[in-house]
Amino acid sequence: MIKTLVSPCSGFGSQKLKFDRSCTKVKPRAVRMELTITQPDDWHLHLRDGDLLQAVVPHSASNFRRAIVMPNLKPPVTTTSAAITYRESIMKALPYGSSFDPLMTLYLTDKTHPDEIKLARESGVVYAVKLYPAGATTNSQDGVTDLFGKCLPVLEEMVKQNMPLLVHGEVTDPCIDVFDREKIFIETVLQPLIQRLPQLKVVMEHITTMDAVKFVESCKEGFVGATVTPQHLLLNRNSLFQGGLQPHNYCLPVLKREIHRQAIVKAVTSGSKKFFLGTDSAPHERKRKETSCGCAGIYSAPVALSLYAKVFDEAGALDKLEAFTSFNGPDFYGLPRNSSKITLKKAPWKVPEVFSFSFGEIIPMFAGETLQWQPFFK
Repeated sequence: MIKTLVSPCSGFGSQKLKFDRSCTKVKPRAVRMELTITQPDDWHLHLRDGDLLQAVVPHSASNFRRAIVMPNLKPPVTTTSAAITYRESIMKALPYGSSFDPLMTLYLTDKTHPDEIKLARESGVVYAVKLYPAGATTNSQDGVTDLFGKCLPVLEEMVKQNMPLLVHGEVTDPCIDVFDREKIFIETVLQPLIQRLPQLKVVMEHITTMDAVKFVESCKEGFVGATVTPQHLLLNRNSLFQGGLQPHNYCLPVLKREIHRQAIVKAVTSGSKKFFLGTDSAPHERKRKETSCGCAGIYSAPVALSLYAKVFDEAGALDKLEAFTSFNGPDFYGLPRNSSKITLKKAPWKVPEVFSFSFGEIIPMFAGETLQWQPFFK
């Protein structure tokens, strides 16, 4: 529900005074907007482990009710028992009284056995399996090298268990231009996969191109969806180089051209049920970003809801924000929508320049900038 609140205000400088019908002076009034929505979930989140986990989980827990937690740790979370152990670590790191619910995933490898999928479904804590093409992104060296040759029995079991496959959609062939790897992945892997296993539920994670938008839109609703990050809605590849190399805008899949950003914004603000919130918030210590070979990942958890509201506000589609943030994701996963509410107020606030911890620093997305929307709990 969107509320427009009007309050008396002075100090508008050169703004002309208005008069009512009795010719009495009327003070200019400022418009303040509030938007109350069902509490969102994050359908693609990196929480890391150890000190990083302790540092970053409060930011996600303060805004989101649930999150699909990525399994690309060292070592990766390849078994149900490992996922249960990781979940216990997350629960211990949560602030006191938090209701945040981490939904766990398994890291697919060439050696994953179909029986592991059965165990995952029976566990009640594992909700999906993540496909990382080997070498595609952070800690993906143990990923899949031959999806159809080595993983088909596992994929078939996933269909039986109604277990979604979450896909990092890029080929890793070094001969393929980095800006074309999503498009080629769709043509050579995703389309053949959907044709071979049409009942497999697939989430194309963190889409970055108009090619991905068209592919998802062409697929059957309820079987193929896509998560969308704040960075791919707000930034294009120029953001990597403006004023010098910008390591904190570097992520994988890498930012693309403006025409692709515009296509993604149009898709998510259209009201389509196929697209839903997934921040891909990926924290790294500052020293691992600002180095000769920096890590890929943008830390967006503290600002994500403000940024999504910014996108929908600028598109004139605030009435469609709740479905994207709070309905489409659980509907795709077959989970109940949250009953808790959150209010977004149009109240300017400044993003911290840095978050400092005993082990080091983390730079958030849009560090030091002023954002217009701020979340508050009812």
